[in-house]
Amino acid sequence: GVDVPDGWMGLDIGPATAGRYGREVAAAGTVFWNGPMGAFEHEPFAAGTRAVAQAVADASGLTVVGGGDSAAALVRFGLEREVDHLSTGGGATLELVEGNILPGVQALDGAGVAS
Repeated sequence: GVDVPDGWMGLDIGPATAGRYGREVAAAGTVFWNGPMGAFEHEPFAAGTRAVAQAVADASGLTVVGGGDSAAALVRFGLEREVDHLSTGGGATLELVEGNILPGVQALDGAGVAS
């Protein structure tokens, strides 16, 4: 890795890191992505997030993307229909994956609406 000097900001991942993520995603049976790689909303810093988003879209395994920023990135790059599940609730998605009970789902379950 590379340390970011004091007073500087890391705004994107580099091509080597993007390539490594791409290889890992391609080899995975399940991909869970939460959070962009950098400040993708600014074009000079979009390459890393674009590369990872494309890798997730191209993955042959199950792909789950959680979080408003990740969803916005997929939309920006025209890839939102290329993943298996997309949620704008990043925090809620993480809670669910951790096995926690979500209050809204619990309320619906108790009402006999969801199971």
